[in-house]
Amino acid sequence: MKLAVLLVALAPVATTAAQHKSADDWITTIWDDFKNAVDCFSCQALLGGLKLVSGLGESFMEDVITGVCSISGAEDSDVCAGVIANEGPAVYYSLKNLKPGSHTAKTFCASLVGLCEFPKVRPYEISFPSPKPPTTRPLPSDKAPIKVVHFSDTHVDLSYEEGSNYDCSKPICCRAYTEKDAPGNTTSPCGPWGNSKCDPPHRLQESMMAAIAHINPAFSIYTGDVVAHDVWLVNKTEVLQDLNATYSSMENNLGLVYAALGNHDAAPLNLFPSDKIPSEYNPQWAYDALAEDWLTLTGIPSVQKASEYGSYSAVHPDSKLRIISYNSIFYYKYNFFSYTEPMEFDPNNQLDWLIAQLQEAEDAKQRVWLISHIPTGNSDHFRDHSHYFDQIIQRYDATIAALFFGHTHTDEFQLSYSNYKDRSWDTATAMGYVAPSMTPTSGPPSFRVYEIDPVTFGVMDFTQYIANITDPSLQTEPEWKPYYSAKADYGSKLSPAVKDAGIELTPAFWHNVTVAMEKDTSVFQDFWSRRTRGFNVPACTGDCISNEICALRGADAQYSCYKQAPGFSFEKRDGSGVSHLSEESFQQPECNHAGMAPLFAKISHRAKLARERGSRACINSRLLEYANHANSYAYRRRWSTVTKISSSNGLRGKGQMLDLRGNIHFFAPKARRSDTSDRLMTRLSHLFSAEQSCFTLLQTGLSEP
Repeated sequence: MKLAVLLVALAPVATTAAQHKSADDWITTIWDDFKNAVDCFSCQALLGGLKLVSGLGESFMEDVITGVCSISGAEDSDVCAGVIANEGPAVYYSLKNLKPGSHTAKTFCASLVGLCEFPKVRPYEISFPSPKPPTTRPLPSDKAPIKVVHFSDTHVDLSYEEGSNYDCSKPICCRAYTEKDAPGNTTSPCGPWGNSKCDPPHRLQESMMAAIAHINPAFSIYTGDVVAHDVWLVNKTEVLQDLNATYSSMENNLGLVYAALGNHDAAPLNLFPSDKIPSEYNPQWAYDALAEDWLTLTGIPSVQKASEYGSYSAVHPDSKLRIISYNSIFYYKYNFFSYTEPMEFDPNNQLDWLIAQLQEAEDAKQRVWLISHIPTGNSDHFRDHSHYFDQIIQRYDATIAALFFGHTHTDEFQLSYSNYKDRSWDTATAMGYVAPSMTPTSGPPSFRVYEIDPVTFGVMDFTQYIANITDPSLQTEPEWKPYYSAKADYGSKLSPAVKDAGIELTPAFWHNVTVAMEKDTSVFQDFWSRRTRGFNVPACTGDCISNEICALRGADAQYSCYKQAPGFSFEKRDGSGVSHLSEESFQQPECNHAGMAPLFAKISHRAKLARERGSRACINSRLLEYANHANSYAYRRRWSTVTKISSSNGLRGKGQMLDLRGNIHFFAPKARRSDTSDRLMTRLSHLFSAEQSCFTLLQTGLSEP
């Protein structure tokens, strides 16, 4: 809290000084703050600077952040301007109310910039209307299963243009942004059914709907994200057009569909404020449109409650199944309206509402499916609310048959446990199924078919379907083929094997699958490949495997083994499909690469690269300066010798800081090659007392050889 006290004390002086700086001056200042942000303390200082800028007005702040985005090269200038114009008002609102050093500010720096450890989960005991009864999961009924289809993240692009450039400079391609991108002018033409660098055309969605209809499911579930990723262009008109196109396709092809709200399903994306935020920011029009579409798809009046804040509870006709669709965007790290002071424990009292619905189900002896967009254990779900939600899961674990999510675009699952310190088959309490996407940006388009017990509504098996949309032999429509089966491809790996059609895929079953992954890496590697349907499978060995298995066992996000790496590293566990920092490229997890918050991450990445380049130039030039001004011929001769030796022996840092070790030995003879960076800093500090900025760069840029 010392930083917060200091900033409060200096606020009047800082505000006065801020008013005398131009937008260009502030652009330089904030860009420098990004480059100097190397830890949690300096991230708080960066927030302090952004807060000062917000004090000069909303449009001024947007101009400054747009300028920083442009000079960083994080995105094309038009993308910078469009994204910030869309989400700027929410950022402005949050920054004005943010208190540097607070729990909220630290969560902001942990979630969006990656420079703070996540704060400890704030204690919040959920109260329940009745004690937990001594009931357990019901046994399978032995009746013939029904089929239920699960699909997610369609992201149809109504502006997709066959033959346009798929290798463009924008976040999504297959549009004629420029004359060079237009059909006939590019050597990288988009195909008729889609491309991995693009959101899909409407015709692919129609093809998938027809394939689902052919299966003739009892009903379907859709876990959100209708709208395409053109986030710098998207507006209310486009969102309504996209919602109409996708939900009309469902209505025309499918029977009953239960849907959930995605973070892209409004404009601007991600921004779903609670009722504590001024109503002018509330996307009521999106809630109303979705409630109308969902009522049409279900015919169940209770679905209309979604018009309040995107959640509803509905009892499936002629059954003992209650489906609860809740708004997970309240707990999403890219929802700027969530960064209130203090952060709300229960936005819109949704958790209280959820408890009431589960209690009704328990009293009526119903089973429950929870459907939502963002999995609770993901790194982009607030840890506090993940823990609060998990308390509810533990109380009603006998009532909850399963949970269903989307958002990640990948094929995953998440397990809940009654005791996360003893994660075993007999403490596993709930299973969350995370379905991959239709949009092909993370792998072939896909949907899933569950075999469901018609009495208990437990999941007995599922088959994943995919379509190869880039097959050169494809002449007509894509062929949707089975990819793998849960029971055949995972149950067969257990000891004893689980193949009987009458056995449920319980949480214990899925925990045992993770045990099989630990014992036999081939089981894990099969899962790892299926995660992206065999597309661009990153290497995952050693600690990566352990961390990923831990994540599968981490529906309470604080136990998911996701750790912040030092500096600007935005990886979701090592090897989870997010690329390591590279010289020019930076990737976010699927569904997280669009919007203003990921833009901050990209700016931070570019700032890190600029800082490292500056470190190399500064260090070498400063050391050369000392050498050239050495008073003795012997020193100059020794400089030459050491430089040659260091170069010929490859004595360099990982950041390509040529001759750095040799130079260090020249100026600090006691330094050893085995020294850590900290020891070298101590021995070199006297050399840089007159050039503190360069010494700071040296501190932040030095890497071990």
